[in-house]
Formats: sequence, C-alpha cells, structure tokens
Amino acid sequence: MLALRLARGTHPLVLLRRLLVAAASAGVGFLLLATLGYALGHPDRGADAAVRLLWCAVPLAATVQFAVAVARTDPGARPLPGLSSAGLGPVRLALLGAVSTAVSCTLGSVLALLAFLLLRGDLGRAPFPGGPAELLGAGKPAPFAAVLTLLFVVPVLSAAAGALSLRPRKQRPGAAPDPQQPAAASEHANARATLFGGLPWGIALTAAGLALVSYAAGAPPAADELLPLPGRLDAIPPGAVGGWVLIATGLVLACPGITHLCGRLLAAGRPGALRLLSGRVLQEEAQRIGRPLGVLCAVVAAALAATRLYGSAPDGPGGRPFGPLTGMGAALVLACVTATVLTAALETKGARTDTTGALRRLGVPAGTLRRAAALRGAVTVAVLAPLTWLVAELAALPLTR
Repeated sequence: MLALRLARGTHPLVLLRRLLVAAASAGVGFLLLATLGYALGHPDRGADAAVRLLWCAVPLAATVQFAVAVARTDPGARPLPGLSSAGLGPVRLALLGAVSTAVSCTLGSVLALLAFLLLRGDLGRAPFPGGPAELLGAGKPAPFAAVLTLLFVVPVLSAAAGALSLRPRKQRPGAAPDPQQPAAASEHANARATLFGGLPWGIALTAAGLALVSYAAGAPPAADELLPLPGRLDAIPPGAVGGWVLIATGLVLACPGITHLCGRLLAAGRPGALRLLSGRVLQEEAQRIGRPLGVLCAVVAAALAATRLYGSAPDGPGGRPFGPLTGMGAALVLACVTATVLTAALETKGARTDTTGALRRLGVPAGTLRRAAALRGAVTVAVLAPLTWLVAELAALPLTR
C-alpha cells in the first residue's frame, strides 16, 4: 500500500520509467506465453519449444537489468532524514523498492496475459487468422498453473534483483578508508582499479571468444538452417555460441576501462575548461556507466552479426527473413539495454548534484555544462561505435566464408 501511495505522488518522469518497465515486462511475458502456446499447438516438437523458451532468457535478462536500473534511480528508495525514525531504514527502503518493481512488472504481466488471450480468441472473439493463431496454439486449452508460473517469472526475478541491488552494504573492517590517506589518492586508486581491473580481462575474453568462433566455424550454414530467433540451435556450432558469450562478457568487462580511457583522452595535453571538465567527469562516471555501455555494445554487435549472417544467406536476395517473435525479442532487448544506459546516465547526473551546484555557484554557465555533457557523449560514441562494428564483423566473418 505504501508503494502505491508513493507511486501516486511521484514525479511524472519516474512514472514514465516505471511504465517502461511495465511495457518491457509485458513484452517478455508475451514471449514466454507464446512459447507455451507453441508447445501446446505442436506437441510433437518439444525440443523446438524448449529452444524457444531458452531464447527468452535473453530479453528476460535485459528486462531485469532495466528494472534494476530504474529501481536504483527511484527517489522512494533513497534514504532521507527522518525516515529511519519512522521505521523506514535502509533495509525497508530496499524492500520498498523491490515491491515497487514487482508492482510495475506485475502490471506488464497482466497486459501480456490479456494480449495472449485476445490473440488466441479466448476472450469471446474469434482468434486472429494465420500466423498469430498458429504461433500461440489457438484452440488448445492453456494450463492455468503454467500460465501463472510464466507470468510471475519477470516480477519475481526483477524484485529479487532490485532488492539485492538496493540492499545496504556493510563496509568490511579491513576496507575502511584511511583517514591519513588524501581523497585524491583514493580516487586515483579507484581509477587504476577501473582501468587495469576489468580492461585486460575484457580484452582477453573478447579475443578468446573471437578465436573460439573462428575455430568452431566450419562450412557456412545452409539457408534453411540459419537461426531465426527463436528457432533451431543445431545449425550453429556450439563453440560459436560459446564464443559469442565470451565476446559479450569481454565487452561488458572492458567498457568501464575504455570509458575511463576516453576521459583521459579528453583531458590529455593542455586542455581547456570544457575538455578538462568533460574528461574528469567521464573518468568519474566510468565505473557506473561502463557496464551498461558494455551490455549495449554487446547487443549491438550481436545484432550486426546476425544481420550479416542473414544477409549472406543464399535463400533469396535478402536472405531468410526474421520471424515475428524474433523481431519482437530483438527490439525488446535493444530498447531495454538502451533505456538502461540512459537510466544509468540519469543516476550519474543525480550523483553529481553537489558538484554541479558548486560549479553553478562559482559562475559556470549552464550552457557550458550542457556542452561538456554533449562532448562526453560524442567522444564515447566515436570510440565505442567503431569498436562494436569491428567486433561484429570479426565474429560473423568465420560463419559467412
């Protein structure tokens, strides 16, 4: 009840983010129910139905990540003075954020159920003819327990991940900050950990993934064996799938260090005020925004590689077309990871509120701050876009020879 009362009085932008979480949950719920409908309509194709259910894990993970990012930026989950005396300490605030996330995802699951029943013709009207009726198993009774279980997957996982992300973290006695150590030295140590911690591992995993794809790729798959998501997995070598997983993991680990290097590049030499401000802020944001950027780069690279594979198919001028659920799942994943990056950027902006206020009091114009933000974004895109394209080309090349 408290979560609903807070939702009624919150800012419209916060409500919009929660509605986006509900929309993403609705998309994943519909994909899960479509998998159930396919299994009901094709009882002799249990392996294909299992593969379709496996592919739903990708949009499910993207949706959970987006829900956690929105929960972290929710003003209702931030500790405020006086809340502890009212019984809302850090633990209860984390539970409140988890409940708000579960409410948004449950709303999306309800919308997915309504769309599923409407397309199947279970709401008193005839099912849609053609593809939707066949994909959703129209005319076959859907088991209530299975539907309920699939619909609660997204709310339960999102709420659990949100609670873990918002939980209060106790600092270990050995990790307590040294009062004799200056703040600049501590920031320098964090910067070195960001740059030299995940970057070498990310580069190594990406290189290992590309090598594994090249080693596992044999003859190019035939036109009727290419992978329409969801579709068959036996057409793509398992080693190639493992290589793509390693590539995605490497990009996620390497992007914080790459973002930090972008900040160093901006502040290199004898920078002016604009470059110095942009570079320092980008170095400070590298750890928080680098992981979502890495996920976005991995998704874009996978999309480019899939487009390259389908475009090279000898079946027709444009290759084998993507299925309707394939396009829906791909659009959902891309939208979720993009929204996660934007939400992480909003979180970093909120974390710099005191610094921004100090700069404004010193007389820095608001236009200068906006130009610095635009410069940070332009440099990051200029570095990560060619890198993503290169990784996608190298990953798809062994399968298109």
